[in-house]
Amino acid sequence: MDRRELIKAFTALVPLTVAGRVWAAPATNARLLVVFLRGAYDAANVVIPVSSEFYHASRPTLGIARPDVSNPNSALSLTTDWGLHPALRETIFPLWGKREIAFVPFAGTSDDLTRSHFETQDTIELGQSAQGTRDYRSGFMSRLAAELTRVRPISFTEQLPLIFRGKSQIPNSGITYVGKPSVDDRQVDLIKQMYAQSSLGASVSEGFRVRDDVYRSISQEMNAANRGAVSPRGFELSARRIGRLMREQFNLGFVDVGGWDTHVNQGAANGYLADRLGELGRALAGFSEEIGPEAWRDTVVVVISEFGRTFRENGDHGTDHGHGSVYWIMGGGINGGLIHGEQVKVEQATLFQNRDYPVLTDYRALFAGLFQRMYGLNTASLQRVFAGVKPAELGLV
Repeated sequence: MDRRELIKAFTALVPLTVAGRVWAAPATNARLLVVFLRGAYDAANVVIPVSSEFYHASRPTLGIARPDVSNPNSALSLTTDWGLHPALRETIFPLWGKREIAFVPFAGTSDDLTRSHFETQDTIELGQSAQGTRDYRSGFMSRLAAELTRVRPISFTEQLPLIFRGKSQIPNSGITYVGKPSVDDRQVDLIKQMYAQSSLGASVSEGFRVRDDVYRSISQEMNAANRGAVSPRGFELSARRIGRLMREQFNLGFVDVGGWDTHVNQGAANGYLADRLGELGRALAGFSEEIGPEAWRDTVVVVISEFGRTFRENGDHGTDHGHGSVYWIMGGGINGGLIHGEQVKVEQATLFQNRDYPVLTDYRALFAGLFQRMYGLNTASLQRVFAGVKPAELGLV
């Protein structure tokens, strides 16, 4: 199935409703993974406004040079206006060439201006208006799961995040460091018996089942890797594990990656941010390899962060909390190799409050548009996921 066929499959869905839930056509086999970069990554030094003189003037030590094939530290050319950080040369840049990744600049929370990590992370995960009363028991991916049938959700985190909190119990399992379960089979049986007659009985049993499935899957992988192979590190290893699990068991996933708060000594083509980007690029490329070509064609990965960072560098050779960001959309069947969404020329006059990227594409509208195309969700279903939000038709899939 090539991209045109996938788009046709997505858009030709005629949703059937069963008990108030949407029955997506089984031929799509759509998978969705949301990757949350916690700490607010410096989007302007990842997808770089290479045609902007203001960018280079604002970042005398952090700026990435304009594309130059003779300079390995220069930006990689995406379009005449945009370039990619050179740390992603071997991993993400080839996906751009294959049209398997797209970027949406000036994206983020249109109604959350706090520039607070925790406040804005909560805002995004809840997917509710930041101006009204919010229900912290209702995350937007949990609400999405409630609208779908045949959904197999999981959070690849140690604790269940806000984004998956809701009426249904969603399993979670941290997979960075996976050891032998500390609770043995005898203890598991006792715990199940304790909860058997309660409303939590089914959730407890399902939690132990998912734990054991994940442990067995990763143990098999680790045993195979010990035959002289060098295991990847950090998030790259986790992402490969996620790819395997989503290929075989799950089709709706969430994972978060920390370490993106770069107030001091951020670096330019090399340094702290470049190292983090290198790891992220290897991880995402590894995920696409591990999930396999067939599943990759039906997979969409969305990479987000709570907000961007100040456009100008600070006195400590870093950047501070900002507003607008750049989202990544990846997959074997997306409309990639393009910069999507509303854009403005990057100059002082277009900065938000004279310091940050503006938000021109609201995150809820972006996700709503994706869900509409991927799953064939009707208006009523979309409103239950994102109340009062009009889906953005960005042409991503």
